[in-house]
Amino acid sequence: MEKKVIKTDKAASGKVPLSQGIQVGEWLYCSGQLPIDPKTGEVVPGGIAEQTRQIIENLKAVCEEAGTSLKNAVKVTIFMLDLADLQGMNQVFEEYFGVDDPPARTTFQAAKIIADAKLEIELMAFVP
Repeated sequence: MEKKVIKTDKAASGKVPLSQGIQVGEWLYCSGQLPIDPKTGEVVPGGIAEQTRQIIENLKAVCEEAGTSLKNAVKVTIFMLDLADLQGMNQVFEEYFGVDDPPARTTFQAAKIIADAKLEIELMAFVP
């Protein structure tokens, strides 16, 4: 099995040595995404809803670059600065993943997140 680096200008890439995604066979492993606008390189203004939306859009772009989509996400890990924001994050998460067939998920509070973001999300998806 060969490892393939997935990179797209439609998602934030950050200033650290990591790949946006790695595809191995039929699996895509997306690095944790921050709420960074790929056009500006800055954290999007606003609260938990805006940041969640930007992160999921970044993950969506990485998935599409690998030939898959969010509907093929099987596992998501969410690191939140404050679990008090869980309801706001869940509302946006549901917009993208629905309630009938969402991916498996782990959510927990982190002590600190890069760039003073409110959350970071990583994703694993099946590539058909």
